[in-house]
Amino acid sequence: MPASASPSVKSFSVSLRKMAATQKIITELVAWQQQHLSEQGPFLILAGPTAVGKTDLSLELAEALQAEIVSADSRQVYRQMTIGTAKPPREALQRVRHHFIDELDLDEPFSAGHFAFAAWERIAQILSRGRIPLVVGGSTLYLYALQFGLAEIPDVDPTVRRWLNERLLSEGAEALYAELQRVDPEAAARLDATKTQRVIRALEVYHGTGRPITFYHRHHRPSPHAFRTIVLYRDRPVLYERINRRVDQMLEAGLIEEVRGILEAGFSPELDVLRTIGYEEVIAYLQGAYDYETMRRLIQRNTRRYAKRQLTWFRRFDFEWFVLD
Repeated sequence: MPASASPSVKSFSVSLRKMAATQKIITELVAWQQQHLSEQGPFLILAGPTAVGKTDLSLELAEALQAEIVSADSRQVYRQMTIGTAKPPREALQRVRHHFIDELDLDEPFSAGHFAFAAWERIAQILSRGRIPLVVGGSTLYLYALQFGLAEIPDVDPTVRRWLNERLLSEGAEALYAELQRVDPEAAARLDATKTQRVIRALEVYHGTGRPITFYHRHHRPSPHAFRTIVLYRDRPVLYERINRRVDQMLEAGLIEEVRGILEAGFSPELDVLRTIGYEEVIAYLQGAYDYETMRRLIQRNTRRYAKRQLTWFRRFDFEWFVLD
């Protein structure tokens, strides 16, 4: 490019290069998927940290494949959580059929196990329509369960968890962990005693089903499908800047009003699903715990930390990495 080229010409050139790189990725993945079509897979998974750009690329890839998107996001499944989950916009949902978006209310239980079994069924339905499933998301436990299987744990009466949460407040975390050591020492040995929600989950299964959670882990159901997982990535400074900018966009789009509406609708701020980055901090702000700027800074910081944890998890597996930009 001539040295005298204007900034707008340079910007246009950069945009063309990005478009060409994206199209190259899409062309390669479409060709690969079309060569590997079967009821067992392998099927493509587009994974990656929050704010990396999964939605835009997935829409282009889904249209090129004539695919339906299976969302592997543990929060976008809830109707009331839209802005803070960066849910695909309405026009995107109209362009490509999505699954596990806006299907549940906040007080309806949903877990990685629920997701995996339901997603396997949806994939079979998608194939029966002559379409291709494309999995998109960054919820690591959901992606693990989908690909590698998970224990078939029966649903437990919600009153058991409420009872355990009440005991957590009255007796303390150490007492609950000590109980888990007695009733399921194998699970206790694997758990961090400070991760109280995981301790409660193990006790919930024990008291709700009569069997320790390790029993179900030993009898887990494998996935009926194979997958090829692509992890999208950007240089860390770029990713963090995208995260910071997205948080500001969420706040400008009405995240505080969305959270206020959830609480005014009668949903408890203590719901596990509301202990989500972006929602937990706004709830604390609405309760007067800190000011607006502190809330904004905490959401950005906590989201960056979450993205770092996602990347650490992805590196545990032999996934493929595609660097964007």
